[in-house]
Amino acid sequence: MPMSQRLAGLLTARLLAALVLAAAFPRPVAAAPPGKPSYFTRLWELDEAGRRSSFAFTPYRTTYVLAYSYNSSPNAGVFEGIDPPRTLMRSEVAFQLSIKARLWPDAFGAKLDLWLGYTQRAFWQLFDIEESSPFRELDHEPELIFSFRTRFRVLGLDGRFVQVCLSHQSNGLNEPLSRNWNRLVVNVGLERGPFSLLVSAWARVLFKPGHNENPGISRYLGHGEVRAFYFIKRHRLGIKVRDNLNFRFNRGAFEADWSFPLFARIGGIVQCYFGYGESLLDFDHRVSRVGVGIVFIDWD
Repeated sequence: MPMSQRLAGLLTARLLAALVLAAAFPRPVAAAPPGKPSYFTRLWELDEAGRRSSFAFTPYRTTYVLAYSYNSSPNAGVFEGIDPPRTLMRSEVAFQLSIKARLWPDAFGAKLDLWLGYTQRAFWQLFDIEESSPFRELDHEPELIFSFRTRFRVLGLDGRFVQVCLSHQSNGLNEPLSRNWNRLVVNVGLERGPFSLLVSAWARVLFKPGHNENPGISRYLGHGEVRAFYFIKRHRLGIKVRDNLNFRFNRGAFEADWSFPLFARIGGIVQCYFGYGESLLDFDHRVSRVGVGIVFIDWD
């Protein structure tokens, strides 16, 4: 395994250990007042009382570790001609780390915040001891996010924010395994009570068709997705639906998860994924996966 991947794995393992310790033994905080703010309000600091004045990293997308993840159809074909003897195990570890930092609150004197976000997804063949437990895929996504605080109603839901984001996704590999693309993304956050809905649409930008490392990615990942969350006490039910809306060449994905409390800020998670685009290497490969593990609770 290349030295860069070994180093990435070591740093990621140490970061995960630090996150587990910080979540399991949190510092005491004052009790929350009655009528806690909504999920999106806390996540994006939308109300004046909850806005922080100091520069700090806060949760972004869900951070979790699927200690056991079973993929019934691993994409071994992508390594043919590069590493012919290599086989992929159906059992692996998958995890996601995601943080953000607010760079400029109330930008231009408006109800606009500028954020920097970073998400990493990893698929680790931990149980393949004979091959030194290599990382099958490491996907990175830095984002620049302009978040507009809004107040409107649509279909009985409260419009909490509209975001315009510049996103870059890359797996950091060399050709012919290199995968990356840039997107201009628009998110709309809607809520009502314990229900939160995130509607996203995107367009691919800043690429040269003659230097396209992953041609056809938009045909598989389409131009948008919908995420929905429902909260019952400290439990969270979540789904993600994506479809390219092409009835002749239909490609989509469905993800569902259930998160439940264990102790302190640590919860359990059961997650399933069916469809295309789970990782950049698998953008054109259909995946069927079920996993269980732990999640860092950021919605309490």
